[in-house]
Amino acid sequence: MFDVDIKNLLIESIEWHFIGEIVVRTAIMFLMILLVLRLSGKRGVRQLTLFEVAIILGLGSAAGDPMFQEDIPIFHALVVFAVVMAIYKTLTWLASKSLSVHRILEGKEMAVVENGVFSVRNEKDNDFSTVEFFAELRNQSIEHLGQIRTAILETDGTISVLFYPDHEVKFGLPLFPEAYQEVDLSRCNGPLACMHCGCIQQHNSVLHDPTCPRCQHDKWVVALNTKRTV
Repeated sequence: MFDVDIKNLLIESIEWHFIGEIVVRTAIMFLMILLVLRLSGKRGVRQLTLFEVAIILGLGSAAGDPMFQEDIPIFHALVVFAVVMAIYKTLTWLASKSLSVHRILEGKEMAVVENGVFSVRNEKDNDFSTVEFFAELRNQSIEHLGQIRTAILETDGTISVLFYPDHEVKFGLPLFPEAYQEVDLSRCNGPLACMHCGCIQQHNSVLHDPTCPRCQHDKWVVALNTKRTV
């Protein structure tokens, strides 16, 4: 169906004398990337904010082309690096002086769990999916929302959690798949949790009116109140 000349695709028209220069260019640009990232003050790898992603994309574009394009001097890439780092340092300094600038650049942290239930008021502003959120909490050995006093979605996408002490753990929405299953209201007992917001209601109340008083959804799951195990 497709007539592809593999030899022509891979090695035809190669300027073999330029291969050595590509090696040298790549080594120089790679070392420059490491140096610039070190000068930026970053000490390790973690999830990145949108601001940091923009910086990396800018550096990557500037570094990539000079590695293999003979007509682009490496000096041009160095100029781009210098400008990007100047902008980065300036905006970082401004962000350290002004909360408004900081939030424009990196966004605002958001409470996603308060007192053992999802924060309904931030629902429309939260683009962090339920599946991702459940996975993040499970990775911290959290079995249900009743163990959480507060959970904050940070600007870099990580989640910070404050826990209830064991004697204050509430009934809460289960986070593991085997327990997060919609129940038949006619065949269950005990406290129930709304599958959408985590609101806890007694079985008799839900049986009388299955609409959640917080979010107006009508799917329920058996709530848990197990203590944390670390």
